[in-house]
Order: sequence, then C-alpha cells, then structure tokens
Amino acid sequence: MKRLLLAGVLSLFTYGAQAVELGVTAQEVYTRVQQSDAKLLFVDVRDPVEIMFVGFTDSAHVNVPYLLVDRGIWDDQRGTYKVAQNPNFVAEIRAELTKRGLDENTEIITMCRSGSERGKPSADFLRVNGFPNARYVIDGFQGSAIKEGPQAGFRLQNGWQNSGLPWSPKMNAEKMYRP
Repeated sequence: MKRLLLAGVLSLFTYGAQAVELGVTAQEVYTRVQQSDAKLLFVDVRDPVEIMFVGFTDSAHVNVPYLLVDRGIWDDQRGTYKVAQNPNFVAEIRAELTKRGLDENTEIITMCRSGSERGKPSADFLRVNGFPNARYVIDGFQGSAIKEGPQAGFRLQNGWQNSGLPWSPKMNAEKMYRP
C-alpha cells in the first residue's frame, strides 16, 4: 500500500514538472502567437544557412540554432559537414526570455525543418535544463517527405509551410542568429 501511495505522489510531481504536452501543431502555434497576451517564446532552431535556402516564418520570435553546422569539418560517413550542439543554446534561450520579461516557466516552442532531428530534441533538452514548458512543432517547418510517387522525397505534406501558414523565402535579419 505504501508503495502504491508513493508511486501516486511521485506521478503528481512528474506531472507538475511537465505541465504541457511536448508536441504541438503548426496551426496551434500560429494561433497562440497571434494572441496579444500570449506568454510564449517561439524559436526557430535551424541553422541560419538552412533557413536561407528553405524559408522562414516571421511568426517566430527568434532564431537560436540547437545544432550548428561546422563548415570546417567534413563527416565522410554521412557525406556532410559535421553538426554539433550549440554550446550556448540554453544561455541564449534564457537571454531571449529575459529580454522579453519572461521566465523559465514560459511556454517555449521550438521548430526545425521536420520536427524530429532538432525540434523534439531541443524541447527535450530544454525541459531537462529547467524549462518545464518547452514544446516543439510537430512536423516542423517543411513537414514530412512524400514516400511514393513522382514527388517522393519532397517535403510537401504537413508542417508549417504546407499548412497554409505565413512564411517567406526571405530571412528577417532582425531575428536571425548572429553569434
């Protein structure tokens, strides 16, 4: 009986530490960002070079990359430049919150290209580092790739860009990451 009671109490603490669901749809984020009294920070966590080629939504408050491309190191196995976690990610997120008069309990929503490689991991990382209401945009900016047919491999379904939400091929210089 004591174990059952203890398990119940511990589950309440876990629930309180993560007050909101981790994933959120692009449409839900857009609706929240449009609210004048919304207490949230919407962060595009892609490398700025990716944004330059894929597009950006000005609905995002800021670009703080979770992973940075190191153009000085080539990864032969993947056939790409090496990617490493931004060592200042948490500090830069904290600075953005402070700049807006917000704190660690603020809802922080991260968005990458697909939602899986940087969106969810960045939200998980923020939660582990003291931001219990971090979330990510399911399917990210570009969405999922089509699996079959003549457009197989193209990201033409779901995500921010394919949901009819505002975006542009141009970057907003005031919001772009500049280390």
